[in-house]
Amino acid sequence: MYKILTLNNISVAGLERLPRDSYEVASEVQHPDAILLRSFNMHKMEIPDTVRAIGRAGAGVNNIPVDKMSTRGIPVFNAPGANANAVKELVLAGMLMASRNLCQGWDFARGLQGDDAEISKQVEAGKKQFAGRELPGRTLGVIGLGAIGVLVANAAQALGMNVIGYDPDITVQSAWKMSSDVEQATGIDDLLARSDYVTFHVPLVEATRSMINAERLRSMKDGVVLLNFSRNGIIDDQAVVEAMDAGKVYAYICDFPSNLLKDHPRAVTLPHLGASTREAEDNCAIMVADEVRDYLENGNVRNSVNFPKVYMKRYKEGCRLTVVNANVPNMLGQISTTLAASGLNIVDMINKSKGELAYTLVDVEASISQECIDQIAATEGVLAVRVV
Repeated sequence: MYKILTLNNISVAGLERLPRDSYEVASEVQHPDAILLRSFNMHKMEIPDTVRAIGRAGAGVNNIPVDKMSTRGIPVFNAPGANANAVKELVLAGMLMASRNLCQGWDFARGLQGDDAEISKQVEAGKKQFAGRELPGRTLGVIGLGAIGVLVANAAQALGMNVIGYDPDITVQSAWKMSSDVEQATGIDDLLARSDYVTFHVPLVEATRSMINAERLRSMKDGVVLLNFSRNGIIDDQAVVEAMDAGKVYAYICDFPSNLLKDHPRAVTLPHLGASTREAEDNCAIMVADEVRDYLENGNVRNSVNFPKVYMKRYKEGCRLTVVNANVPNMLGQISTTLAASGLNIVDMINKSKGELAYTLVDVEASISQECIDQIAATEGVLAVRVV
């Protein structure tokens, strides 16, 4: 029986992927094998020694101590792309809100007073201050061309916009899905200088922190619209407020309210709604539950932020051994030698590495003794060993 600890409310659609005859799932579980969460902050949490995997029902993992988990040989899974359509729709809504001054117009209308005739008179007198602009023919710059960025780029093109994209690490899968009409920028500054709208779909790391600062804002077009449904911290809020006050930035639409932004007349701050749809929550929970289950039961790794992608079809008989180790020379040789010394014949083996970590799956014909497991675990550089 596998024990799964949930730190947030996880969609029932995801939890149903964990059979009740072999999984105990609860918000209070002793000695859990895995943890499922959404936004819970794990950085100050004491994570039990029994934990073998962590699954985040979403894309970002800033709330999880990933480096610490790597040193313990624990994979951290996420759900990239599961909420992509939800975020795409919000980006499109953000462009429309900014272009047509919808929030400002709505706020104006809510403040109207008098009888209907008086309100009608005020509407005709006041509507000119909310005159907007249309999207066709405008240029959208998309920074980050993962699952979300590609959907945004394709949707914007369907609306008649010109689209420029930038992502030095774009995958082949993303490239196949993206419209061939999306133009590739030579760099971030090239994209910023040519865009009427800019949307961000990158993680918050040192390289992206305050990516948009006062200097870069000065290089953009007058009247640019910025949309940030990615991560707080990518845009320097103080710099963008000053740019809005100066008329350089037409509007800033984001998912991260603050005292500095929430009352600014040219800012629209939403309460982190990017992935807040029932469909996105279901999709994320299903994806991450499937990933954690496959890892616990078969040792396979899909969509881990700290482990390499590893999949091996299960041998019908015998045992499967999983080994997490530092990515150093001769680890495979030492593992194979220890198995051979125990009289175990290797049927299949796969080894992959990601950064400083390496991960190995080994199928052998017979049961593996505890003594053999202990010998492999005692090998210098080995972080975790498990028989599944």
